[in-house]
Amino acid sequence: MARSTAVLTIVLFSTAMALAMAATDDRRPQQNSHSHPGPSPVSNPLDVIATTNAAPSEAPTGFDDQPNGMVDSSTHGMDAAVFSEVEDGAGGLGPLFNAQSCRECHQTPAVGGVSQVTELRVGYVDAHGNFTNPNIAIGDGSVTIANRSLVNDRAMCPSADYPANEVQEHAPDRVNVRTLRSSLNTLGDGFIEAISSATIIDIATKQCKGSFGQVCGQVIQVPVAEAPGQTRVARFGWKNQHASLLSFSADAYLNEMGVTSRLQPTDLTSLCKTTTDPEDHQDTDGNSDIDRFARFMRASKAPARDLNLANTADAEAGAAIFDKLGCDTCHVPTIVTAPAGSVINGGSLIVPDALGNKIIHPYSDFLLHNVGTGDGIVQNGGPATAQKLRTPPLWGVRLRSRFLHDGRALTFTDAIRAHDNEASRATRGFFNLSDQEKQQLLTFLKSL
Repeated sequence: MARSTAVLTIVLFSTAMALAMAATDDRRPQQNSHSHPGPSPVSNPLDVIATTNAAPSEAPTGFDDQPNGMVDSSTHGMDAAVFSEVEDGAGGLGPLFNAQSCRECHQTPAVGGVSQVTELRVGYVDAHGNFTNPNIAIGDGSVTIANRSLVNDRAMCPSADYPANEVQEHAPDRVNVRTLRSSLNTLGDGFIEAISSATIIDIATKQCKGSFGQVCGQVIQVPVAEAPGQTRVARFGWKNQHASLLSFSADAYLNEMGVTSRLQPTDLTSLCKTTTDPEDHQDTDGNSDIDRFARFMRASKAPARDLNLANTADAEAGAAIFDKLGCDTCHVPTIVTAPAGSVINGGSLIVPDALGNKIIHPYSDFLLHNVGTGDGIVQNGGPATAQKLRTPPLWGVRLRSRFLHDGRALTFTDAIRAHDNEASRATRGFFNLSDQEKQQLLTFLKSL
């Protein structure tokens, strides 16, 4: 699609209550922000949105390892190879880590997809309900990693070179909040990144008004690591930790693999460390690993539906029931991305033609909600978000073997049953359906 010739318009929302910002990194202090009834408006400039008269077009979908048009197949293949590369100690792996490769956690049914892999999060809630990230001791208590909810499952030591170094993390005895979080799909995330912040805010406003205050997703802003001092409406991660795929890449490289980069230049510990920070270096074309991770995700196609099942009468009837029950209030079926030429991520990224003005079907509003499945961890948006999670996109959900943030639900019915609070009306509606209607709705979900 030809790039829109645009008159750039700054989208500005003013409000009497400023939305509090929270750090994305476990090692940064928590913000003492609080949520309010209804969507949280934003008090600073958002994305710079290009105008276009062109009709939006459907985003490409598929699991064929081919790009969405943002880059050529050769470049996408090279980026996928870096995404799949197995790290080692010489390359900066560890000392603390959960995986040796992005692909370990994002691999079903193609590189960048989902997996059964989970990570461990912990915290402490005092008698007044205040959440605190614990300090985690390693090295037989000689070293403390402060303000950290993530407990890495793997470590590089003790080893032949460092037989006396005990680096493995463990949850402190005093923690009273414990949860697992499953890996999320990254295919199609470039389209999600290209959604205008104003679009997400508009969804929040309309759903709260339309449900008479019963369903009110929370908008939060998070820092954009590659644009110092800038924030953006969050949309990635179970707690909406990120708004930018480059920020996400750097965070995951450090916290999941222990590899430092220009955006996360300091390792979690020097104990058992043999490399010099930052460990992620630019190659001959000027890109580092985190750049290639982000470009791979941005260039990936959105998850495809099972069209054979989707076109059946039962799946079509199930889609209508899904909407009738109000599931589409949070699991929004269709969103249009910002036009090509729009400036996002604090001015660090221009939406390319391949991602701009595209119709996507993520089945998410990308907002934080309390639907009774929360994990109790506070990361973004303040204490009131402890039991809130981002609405997980349902595109590609049929490819999961376990559901909910911690994987405890093994069937769609189990997952629906777990929904409460903001989702209570829809949950009751499901269990009041006839057996035939329930099966039709389940058939629809199995087609996504």
